[in-house]
Amino acid sequence: MPPTLLAAAHELRSGRLSPVDLVESCLERIRHCEQGVRAWVFVDGEGTLRRAEACAREIARGEWRGPLHGIPLGVKDIFDVFDWPTAAGSRLWKNSIARSDAPVVSRLRQAGAILLGKTVTTQYASFDPPPTRNPWNAARTPGGSSSGSAAATACGMCLGALASQTGGSIVRPASYCGVASCKPTFGCVSCDGVVPLAPSMDHVGAMARTVRDVEILMSAIADIGWESAPDPSDPPVLGRLRGLFDSRSESSVLAAMDRAAEQWRRRGATVVDVKLPASFAEVLTRHRTVMAVEAAAYHGERLHRHPEDYDPCIRQLLEEGLACPAPEYARCKEHQQQLREEMENCFGGVSALLTPATTSPAPDAATTGDPAFNSPWSYTGLPTVAFPAALSEDGLPIAAQLVGGPWSERELFAVAAWCENALDFTLGDPPATR
Repeated sequence: MPPTLLAAAHELRSGRLSPVDLVESCLERIRHCEQGVRAWVFVDGEGTLRRAEACAREIARGEWRGPLHGIPLGVKDIFDVFDWPTAAGSRLWKNSIARSDAPVVSRLRQAGAILLGKTVTTQYASFDPPPTRNPWNAARTPGGSSSGSAAATACGMCLGALASQTGGSIVRPASYCGVASCKPTFGCVSCDGVVPLAPSMDHVGAMARTVRDVEILMSAIADIGWESAPDPSDPPVLGRLRGLFDSRSESSVLAAMDRAAEQWRRRGATVVDVKLPASFAEVLTRHRTVMAVEAAAYHGERLHRHPEDYDPCIRQLLEEGLACPAPEYARCKEHQQQLREEMENCFGGVSALLTPATTSPAPDAATTGDPAFNSPWSYTGLPTVAFPAALSEDGLPIAAQLVGGPWSERELFAVAAWCENALDFTLGDPPATR
């Protein structure tokens, strides 16, 4: 199987690779890895092969739809896919059949993508640990909430996957599992047909093996048009954020970021420190309050009727939201808007902001990890692209995260592609695939 989505697209278009063979290789990888990784809620093997055969006929007739035509993808189990259940990790919703596709799923179908099945989400896209295991070390968490999407992509069970983020649910699991990801600008991708957590911070995004692979997925599903990122020929100016991002980083993460920054400098990039606004100090507590209140607004009545269907972490979040005074939520919303405006000053003279993607490599499987380095960008709605940058001493991926200004995805992907290429770093396949 080609190592990247982009490589597979070239092979499919040229006729050197059949969509049927590509799908069969993914299904074989699922058979080999799934028992240990547990990334999937279900896989539609027969339906997937029928769709691959149809794609093969279309491509043979010259009806090429673009680089996703014939590409097998995973769909996080909070997205509606026609005639498939959308359980969102719920025990009571496991047979709740969707009667239409979410708009983002429709876009993937129109682009010719092949949907393999539903990937595991933490319950209601929140914090309770999932059954999925990290393919680099089964004793470590794959992260959450897009746990299955990250693990399946890392193992080559699919070439990319849909994911969502309200705190750190795209970037964190992708980074723990060693794949690239994008959380776009808030509102860039439709959340219709997606089970909500906190609507003012819910984002739909994607993950795949490389920055360019993710960019291909995002160009298909986003509500802003870009064919592809500009050629990343000029070394960027990166604004490194310190403060929270230094104080909460484990030493292995800080060392990896220092090495990456030095390598980018040697290749011609400029890396300068950028100061965060004073209001950033409140971002994590304010984010938690907004998420808790909005999640409680959606789940509160159902929690009362079906308390048995809520695991401890999501239950705690909802109880916090139900207990929050209305004036405190209003103050948080004012702070959210203020910080969005103040963050714009951080982009003067820089191509993108640079932070670690996570506070540490993947921690113990009893948790989904700390979203502290991702929640600020869900709160402010700024786009991020993250990609593997190093391997820790104990063999776990460490990722870098780039943050752009609002609606700057096209330019952000160009910077991320330059940085990824300049690192000249390849993780390879995780142990779960061997």
